[in-house]
Amino acid sequence: MEIKRITRLSLLLALSVVLNLVESMIPIFNGAIPGLKLGLANIVILFTLYEFSFKESVSISIMRVILIGILRIGLFSMAFFFSLSGAIASILVMYFAKEYTKLSIVGVSILGSIFHSIGQIIVAIIFINTTSMLLYLPWILLFSIPTGIFTGILSNELLRNYKIIFDS
Repeated sequence: MEIKRITRLSLLLALSVVLNLVESMIPIFNGAIPGLKLGLANIVILFTLYEFSFKESVSISIMRVILIGILRIGLFSMAFFFSLSGAIASILVMYFAKEYTKLSIVGVSILGSIFHSIGQIIVAIIFINTTSMLLYLPWILLFSIPTGIFTGILSNELLRNYKIIFDS
């Protein structure tokens, strides 16, 4: 892999970590719904999926979860596994939606947001050993749509303007 590509991917990984850390400082609805976030790091993942490859977007997504686990939430903690399961579900669905549907990047982002939440709920059911976590799903899905739209629009803008950013 050429040095320029490695450098860009490293920069994207660092950006995704920083966006995740910054986002963790933004209280949304003052904790009324635990774990609810805008998904800013997903902008980087979507960009990587569209501009680089599936393999590289998976790598960045998983490395981001590991780095956030080390820096903030604790590696191999329950929150780590919530984040990892959401990231894996999200990237898989976004890849298949991108490759096999005619959805726009905003549509792909919405699906990614929804499946991130579903992945987290599945792991919560396994960890807590109760299906009562499913009661939480409609609320979290309700917020997945606007956050998916938001990150999709920002990802689309980044894709439209990235040559200005990378080539300057």
